[in-house]
Amino acid sequence: MVSFFHEWVELFFRWLHIITAISWIGTSFYFVWLDNNLRNHGTLDSHANGESWLVHGGGFYHIQKYFVSPKGMPKELHWFKWESYATWISGFCLLAIIYYWEADTYLVNKNIENIQPSIAILISISSLALGWFLYDTACCLLRRSSAVLLAAILIFLVILAAYGFGLVFSQRAAFLHTGAILATIMSANVFCVIIPNQKKVVKSLVEGAKPDPTLGQISKLRSTHNNYITLPVLFIMISNHYPFLYDHDHQWLVIALVLALGGIIRNFFNLRNSGIVGIKLWWQWPLATGLVFVLIFVTAGNLNLNSVSGRAVTTPEAVAIIRTHCIGCHARVPSNPAFDSAAGGISFEDIETVKAYSKEILSQAVLSKAMPMGDSSSMTEDERFRLGSWIRLGMPGD
Repeated sequence: MVSFFHEWVELFFRWLHIITAISWIGTSFYFVWLDNNLRNHGTLDSHANGESWLVHGGGFYHIQKYFVSPKGMPKELHWFKWESYATWISGFCLLAIIYYWEADTYLVNKNIENIQPSIAILISISSLALGWFLYDTACCLLRRSSAVLLAAILIFLVILAAYGFGLVFSQRAAFLHTGAILATIMSANVFCVIIPNQKKVVKSLVEGAKPDPTLGQISKLRSTHNNYITLPVLFIMISNHYPFLYDHDHQWLVIALVLALGGIIRNFFNLRNSGIVGIKLWWQWPLATGLVFVLIFVTAGNLNLNSVSGRAVTTPEAVAIIRTHCIGCHARVPSNPAFDSAAGGISFEDIETVKAYSKEILSQAVLSKAMPMGDSSSMTEDERFRLGSWIRLGMPGD
C-alpha cells in the first residue's frame, strides 16, 4: 500500500512539474521573442522603446515596451515569477519522492560508490546549493568580462559537476542531477536576481528617479543564460527513458554536447527573431547536425552490440537469468520492497510476456546496464551476453 501511495504522489508532482514548466518556459520564450520583435517606426510615445502587433484567437494585441514608468502606474501590473518558483519546487519534490525516498534503489549504486543513502542525499542537496553559489560568484566576478569567456567558464563548471556526479551516484541519478543544478540556477536567477532587480527599477520609476542601469544589464544577462540553458534542461528531464544517454562513463561528454546543441538551437531562433538573415544565421544548422551525429557516435560506442555467442542459448537458460535478475521487481507480487505490484505493470513470470518485451529487455539490460536498477542483483557481463544472444537469435525454444 505504501508503494501504491508513493506512485500516486510521484504521478501528481510529475504532472504538476510538467504544467508549471510549460508555463515558465512558454512565458520565457515569449518575452525573448517579443524583445527581438519590438520595432519603433517613429510614431510611438517618446518614452516607448518599441512596439509589436500580434494576432491570436481572433483578436489583435498591441504591445509597447517602456524603460521608464508610463503615465500613471497601472493598478494591475503582472509579474512573471510564480511559474519559475512552482517549477523548481515541484521539481525538487520529485527529486525527493523518487531519488531520496528510495535512495538505495535510485540514487546509490554500490558498484560505483558504496555510500550510505543519507550521505548521498546530503551530497545531492548540497550540490544544488553549491552549484548556484559557484555560478552566481562567477557571474558577479566576471560581469565586466567577455560574455563568451563567462559562458565557457560556466559550461566547464557544469561539465565538472557531471563528471563528479558520475563518481558518486547511480548513472541515472548522476545525469539527472546535472539537470537539477541547471534548473536550480535558472530558478535562482529569477528569485535572487531578476525579480529583486525589477522591483528596485519599478520603485525608482514610481518615485520619479532614474533607475540604476546596471540592474537591467545584470537581469538581462541572467535572463539570457536562462534562455540558453532551457533546452539542455528539457533534454536531461526526458533522459531517464533512454539509458544509452547515461549508462556509461562518458556522461560529462554527452552533457557537453547537449549544452552546445541546445545553445546553438536557441541562438538560431534568437537571431532569426532579431531579423538576422543569410550566412550569419544558417551556418548554425550544419553545425547542429554535426553535433547530433557526434552525440549518436559517442552514445553508440558504449552499447554492447556484440552480444551474440557462438552457440544457441536455450529458453530455460534465458528464463533462469530473468528469474534471477528481473523477477524481483517484475512479478505480480515483487520481492523488492520498493514495489507493491509489478514494476511498470509488467510481469516476466510467463515466457510470452518476456518475448513481447524482448526489445525493451535488450535495450535496458543488454545494450545498456540500466537494469536491474542500481545493479542490485549484480548481473554479470556473461549473463547479459547470453540473454542478448537468446533475444537476437530469435528466442529459440527449448
